[in-house]
Amino acid sequence: MSWAQAEFHDLELGDARRTQRLIKLVDDLSAQPTGSIPLACGGWPETKAAYRLLDNPAVEWREILEVHTTRTVERMAGQPVVLCIQDTTQADFTSQPGIAGLGRLSYEAQHGLYVHPTLAVTPAGVALGVLDAWIWVRKPKDQPDVKESTRWVEGYAIVADLAETLPDTRLVYVADREGDLRALIDAAARRGTPADWLIRSKHDRKTTTGEKLWARLARSEPLGEVEFTLPAASDRPARSVRQTLYRTVATLPAHHGQPAVTVTAILAREEQPPAGEQAIEWRLLTNRTAETLEAVVELIDGYRRRWLVEIFFPDLEIRLPGRGPATGHPGAVGTGFGPLPDDRLAHPASSHLGPGLPESAL
Repeated sequence: MSWAQAEFHDLELGDARRTQRLIKLVDDLSAQPTGSIPLACGGWPETKAAYRLLDNPAVEWREILEVHTTRTVERMAGQPVVLCIQDTTQADFTSQPGIAGLGRLSYEAQHGLYVHPTLAVTPAGVALGVLDAWIWVRKPKDQPDVKESTRWVEGYAIVADLAETLPDTRLVYVADREGDLRALIDAAARRGTPADWLIRSKHDRKTTTGEKLWARLARSEPLGEVEFTLPAASDRPARSVRQTLYRTVATLPAHHGQPAVTVTAILAREEQPPAGEQAIEWRLLTNRTAETLEAVVELIDGYRRRWLVEIFFPDLEIRLPGRGPATGHPGAVGTGFGPLPDDRLAHPASSHLGPGLPESAL
């Protein structure tokens, strides 16, 4: 039985032949993880059948994702810790004029849609699947629109809800700087933090002592060091990184009617980068106390796994069908697969996304 058969055997699309066609298409896409739909299908008749399937109103991406999410949660249940990584990407259809229902992107001249998925991975870098996704289009600037930062707060709430159903698995919500929102931190505190959170810091907040958080963090005593290999990117080769680790606990004052909240701040700073290279420096916030070097290194490792969602995004953008979404609310979109990961991402037996990087705490 293929991965797609195991994943979608109980998917109901109103016609068994339609479900089998979808399973075949998913198998084809899994065999060509970085290929477009025409490339993966291998011929015009198969490509035409795929687009006919995606154009069918009975094929609703939410239903496909719901079945996949159920399988994902089943895989999570066997893990002691799962990282729930969120980030946002855009699907740019500017080069395809005439597609109805798209919205503006970063520039007015661009049009497309935004996708904000939650990717579940193990600390070792094995992807378990997609848990949730916001998919939306922006309205024109002169029209009222949804507050986009809501996606981060609601994203944490979904992970927290799931954490309450998985008592033997610790879930860690991981986000980059755009997720550094006091509303998210307060929402977690109100619920007793059923899921941990680990966020790269964007705002130099004032603490209850009156001093700024980053200045306080910089004055803390170093705990030790961590060494790892920074993976290659389009603009640089892979290289070794050695960071000095700092940690402090601070209380953020009451805010907009919400009580003061205590956070742990971590600074991971490369003190001596190679000549001509920019130093790698991360400021992280978390609800965990992380009192030891080992605990801080664990959080650094967890944050580094956020890179895995960057692998997912290019494949996702290739796969999004070139048809217009409906407008009006988060998650409104036309038919198609939406944020379904390919076989490398979703099958635990073959989905080591991370580089398996060696690291050591010194």
